[in-house]
Amino acid sequence: MTEYDYWKIFPRMPQKVTIGDITVRDGFQHLEQFISTRAKTFYAEELIFAGCRNIEVTNLGNPYLMPQFSDAEEVLSHLRSDRFKKRCEKRGINPDDVCITAVTIREGAVDQAIKLREKGIGPDRCLMMVSTEEEHHFANSATTLPQYWKEAERCIKKCSDAGMKMCGTVSTIWGSPIAGATELKDAVEFTKRWLEIGASDIEHADHDGSASAPDVYRYFSMILDEIPDTSLHIAHFHETKRVSSASVLAALQAGITYFEATIGGMGGQPANFLDDCPVPGTGEYYYDDPRFVGLTCIEDMLVQIDEMGIEHGYDVDRVLWLGRQMERTVGRRLRSEAAINGRTLKEGHPKYARPGLKKLKEKRKEKPGQNWPKEWDATPVLPEQYRP
Repeated sequence: MTEYDYWKIFPRMPQKVTIGDITVRDGFQHLEQFISTRAKTFYAEELIFAGCRNIEVTNLGNPYLMPQFSDAEEVLSHLRSDRFKKRCEKRGINPDDVCITAVTIREGAVDQAIKLREKGIGPDRCLMMVSTEEEHHFANSATTLPQYWKEAERCIKKCSDAGMKMCGTVSTIWGSPIAGATELKDAVEFTKRWLEIGASDIEHADHDGSASAPDVYRYFSMILDEIPDTSLHIAHFHETKRVSSASVLAALQAGITYFEATIGGMGGQPANFLDDCPVPGTGEYYYDDPRFVGLTCIEDMLVQIDEMGIEHGYDVDRVLWLGRQMERTVGRRLRSEAAINGRTLKEGHPKYARPGLKKLKEKRKEKPGQNWPKEWDATPVLPEQYRP
């Protein structure tokens, strides 16, 4: 007989996961409108109050290239302020339990993070990124891979000396939007290299939605076979073909316990236009339509994981509310279905019931809960030709 217990079929699948939110950085970097500092700090705060303990809030690169993050210092200052700490404590949250991350793709950004750290407002964790496919890597960092690895090694040492962690991202694992297919084994080697030079954890990124569920399962199984500490590995999926929920499920089945997502599935390549003016960003977009790029929606991911019975630490309803507020902030419909349709309620939606069923059953002398005509056998008999 078939095994019906999901956790026996996939023994590595976790009973508890961590979900980091990267809306305020990755989600906003793709928008061609400036999001106010007040809105950024509002969503960062509210996500933390809703249960987020790992949050990415800004990019410390050159604000001329990405002016969306020209307020990086103000956002970080707010999250280190006494006011924010008091608001956390009122809700029973220890601010020290919240890990604040800033993206620092190049060494100058790492140096800026260290300066902010010295002022008491710096991030707890920085993030640098390599792509296994060098054209994609060059588009994001303007360096060769060997050149960048040396820079990353220096930066990790600097971060360590300043009391900060460094996350190493591996991108184009399942394919590159520029050069096409890639090899999974290359990403495994890149992961080992990050850990060799001192990275604290690894973001395994599908930055263009190339991943298929079988390849996600295969890759993370390869990773955990060679590097079994699940706390080191973060799954980061983009949504371009409506299949990222399958990727999340495949990663869970392989044993991954840490995921990232954004409100409304926002995010993607940094914008090259902001409000009324072209900006550099990272150059020309490597997709045809900006409406159909982004990350896994945190609203949908939470509902998916919650309804599987996996512990996650979030107030799901609060996050769904935030998803609806975000649509007002950006002025358009975003990509979450759960934010609109809500969770699957065990008690159903009695308000949608049609009137008259109770009276009709009474009239027909049917008992409540009666499913078959009374003259039928209580148990169906399956015809011989359909039996196993």
